[in-house]
Amino acid sequence: MTQPVDTLHGQLQRGLGRAARRAARTRGAGEFVYDCVRRDPRWDRQVESRSLYYARLIVDLELPVHPLSDHLFDPADSADGDEWRASLAIDTLTDLVRLSRREAATPLRRYASEGTHWFEALDALVSLGDPALVHGLGSVAAARCDEDDLHWLVDDPGNPVIRQWAAEHTAIADAVARRGTGPTPRQREHVRPTGSDGELVALAHQRSDASVEAILELGRRRSPALFDLAEEFLPEGQGRWRGVICRALRECGPAALPSARRWAAGTPGCRKVAIAILAGHGTAQDVPVLVDDLEAALKARAWGQAAHPVEGLGRLRAGAAVPLLKEAWTATEYAYLRPRLLTALLRTAPHTAEAHAAEALWDCEEEARRIGASMAPLTEDNSLRLRRLASCAAEEPGVVSAAVDRASREP
Repeated sequence: MTQPVDTLHGQLQRGLGRAARRAARTRGAGEFVYDCVRRDPRWDRQVESRSLYYARLIVDLELPVHPLSDHLFDPADSADGDEWRASLAIDTLTDLVRLSRREAATPLRRYASEGTHWFEALDALVSLGDPALVHGLGSVAAARCDEDDLHWLVDDPGNPVIRQWAAEHTAIADAVARRGTGPTPRQREHVRPTGSDGELVALAHQRSDASVEAILELGRRRSPALFDLAEEFLPEGQGRWRGVICRALRECGPAALPSARRWAAGTPGCRKVAIAILAGHGTAQDVPVLVDDLEAALKARAWGQAAHPVEGLGRLRAGAAVPLLKEAWTATEYAYLRPRLLTALLRTAPHTAEAHAAEALWDCEEEARRIGASMAPLTEDNSLRLRRLASCAAEEPGVVSAAVDRASREP
């Protein structure tokens, strides 16, 4: 359960920069960090980052790694059906190794041999590229991995670990060889449909494979017939045809605005698509609709729905949206939204956004840190943080590059 955002626990769950700084001054903060790793608070685990954020906190607070190990080897590991149960702990331990806490490799090694989600740990150890950390695990990989597992494990044949294992184990050497000589998928040939718009609409109604290309061709032509087709197909809800229609509408650019404005006013099933079009191509007259949509998304805690209005309001430099953007920055449980929010704030209220850019230097999301490194005021604290980011072996290359570039401009 996500805790209130005014608590340290809630801020750590959200990966906020302010929590990373507050934790150093708060007695007992370490238990909150461990709880976050054990319970994985990410709203969307496929895209959100937390591991480096929590690993840095463990280093800064001088916390031991055994609570993470205890989580991995809890009896619940084999009984819990959650396929993500061990992921954040594995990734956090991996980042701890990158931060020179090499003792974090010990539970990873053991879990790769004994754990339920052993392949994740094995793959994480391989990603570190240090043969000294994986001594003896080549035989585990050769014995436990099937052909598909090995295909993904050896995706970088130049990795020193893979080179060593390939020299020692035939199964791994064969996987590397298959990687290097496997067939290249043929490029799919696209033949643009011919015929009038009316004929393409008739083909679209057949709902066959050929209908996909017909709908996309209507989009490339920016045909008004596509908008009528959208009003017919979109209310049907999620599915293949909704996705094809949305893709075709993206080809239309500003030509779709009149229809989008009509849909946003109340056409059933079309509002979400309408907001995406208004966000990408709308004008100042569309700001109230985007503000209303963002307000509704925040009230419903529909964080994914907030992305399009945030981007649109930032593009339009809508000052009226600043209070909502600031609220969303703090409240969102979807950390992946914060880089969009920061970009929007920097465009709509540059002076106000300076504080957010500074906080972003400690954020859990790579893109937020990169933007913060480029835009945060060069105060003494921020300059110190930039130097730390620039020299961090575990940091993402884009953040390092931005930090190095910004630090070089210091007076």
